[in-house]
Amino acid sequence: MASFWQCALLLSLASAVAVFADMKLDCGPDFMTLVWTESRPQADTSLLRLGSCFPTSFSAREAYFYVDLTDCNFRRVVTGDALFYTNDLSYVPAPGSHNLAFTHPVVCAYERPKDWYPSIYDPVFKTYGLGDLLFNIGLMNDDFSGPAESTRFPLGSIIPIMASVDQKTHQPLLLLLDECVAATTPELHPESTMYPIISNKGCLLESMTSRTKFEPRQKSSEIRLSLQTFKFALGEEVFIHCKLLAWDPNGLDSTKKACHYVKGRGWELLDNLAHNSLCDCCESKCKSRRQRSIASGKHGMVQKAVLGPLTITDVNS
Repeated sequence: MASFWQCALLLSLASAVAVFADMKLDCGPDFMTLVWTESRPQADTSLLRLGSCFPTSFSAREAYFYVDLTDCNFRRVVTGDALFYTNDLSYVPAPGSHNLAFTHPVVCAYERPKDWYPSIYDPVFKTYGLGDLLFNIGLMNDDFSGPAESTRFPLGSIIPIMASVDQKTHQPLLLLLDECVAATTPELHPESTMYPIISNKGCLLESMTSRTKFEPRQKSSEIRLSLQTFKFALGEEVFIHCKLLAWDPNGLDSTKKACHYVKGRGWELLDNLAHNSLCDCCESKCKSRRQRSIASGKHGMVQKAVLGPLTITDVNS
């Protein structure tokens, strides 16, 4: 990122916060510094957090952060010619304090290089609690041997997508795509126009009417999807929003699965054809007999990812 044009977007503070504090943000090539200055005498600057990071140093009135953009749960979004790294500066007062809690957006923006494209090896997000799991998702070339060289795909062509989880010393986990939708925005809103790809707890709906399919697994911690392009937002930027689920491979059921439709044979389970019955609910409603909490981390962890932007082009235009 050293060659990027660097700038910072300082979003306005809520009026109640702006009266009492000042923030200075400096976005470097692959790091950022932030200085938060308080005027409230009772405010405890050690309680400020930038994403998941504590202040690098603090005094009675100031909190100072010096962090890499790959740390602190920064979110990366590419749109048009810009690359954004976003996070939240938050303050949770101690019990009994009269100071108010707040969350303030922090954004670093850079010019997107002409030859930049998403890479499977750059983390889309990072989460903690299960052996420091690190999830990745990206566009791949035709044989899944490396990152795609373009983000433009003619209508009817195949978009190779691979997701993976780095489980480090954690027990082996199976990576699943719980849900994926296409949208024209990097964030989903109630009014967003969406195109469903995977829904109903791992059912690849798009495989029913196209050449879309899950590819055979190379390892349990990866999942590969060959997605045939579809008539949605032709010529516009498209973002694919997915929920990635890392789960105990011995704990699959009708809500923890990867199913695709094979012409002439029906719904098939990617990982074990002997248990295709787990896919029987794909045209109705998939639900588990036992209610298990994903958030507890007992069996696995789910995280959201955004892939894009990519563009589907109309070959006839």
